[in-house]
Amino acid sequence: MAIVDDHILFRRTLVHYLSEQKNLRISVQASETLELLHKLKANPVEILLMDISLPPLDGVDALQIIRYEYPDMKILVLSMCNDLDLISNLLDLGIHGFISKGDEPEDLVNAITAISENKIYHTRLFTEALFRSKQQHNRNDNHKQVTLNEREKKILQLLWEEKSNKDIADELFLSIRSVEKIRQDMKDKIGVKSTIGLIKFALQKQILETRRTNSNVKM
Repeated sequence: MAIVDDHILFRRTLVHYLSEQKNLRISVQASETLELLHKLKANPVEILLMDISLPPLDGVDALQIIRYEYPDMKILVLSMCNDLDLISNLLDLGIHGFISKGDEPEDLVNAITAISENKIYHTRLFTEALFRSKQQHNRNDNHKQVTLNEREKKILQLLWEEKSNKDIADELFLSIRSVEKIRQDMKDKIGVKSTIGLIKFALQKQILETRRTNSNVKM
């Protein structure tokens, strides 16, 4: 993992906490975007944990640069921001999750674990932002017409329910490799690059049963 946050005390405390967790290793830490990009050249990582208030760049600008340079890196935003429109825009830019600095430490660890397994981890703000993104896309639908079969729809539902590829494979009597291929085929068909993109499409097309009755529950 890499962590970028300009508050040194917070960042060092966070690094110490995460370093104590099983299967997590912090190989890069930085205080701003340019420092991060320089360090990533020599130390590629799987997951980036970043604040969106990073000098000298605006958070959105920083994210666009990082996403361009490292399109396959999974990005988890950790921020005090609670602006749903901004979070929705960040989702459109390709982040894989959002955690508030007001959430519990266990939420952060669970989100990192979920993202590393290509799963969705629901927090209240993240879920609300997904629905906000859905509403925005309904007003300006740029998706081409795509038809999904029942198995593809079922896989999207299971992804929304935070199931791993193995869980999905077991439930649908498929191999893990088959599930991975179906997921990639759906991304190619829909024209998205991430699991979040699949979920946003599924929400927009009302494919998912979200059971959105209590926004404080992690579904």
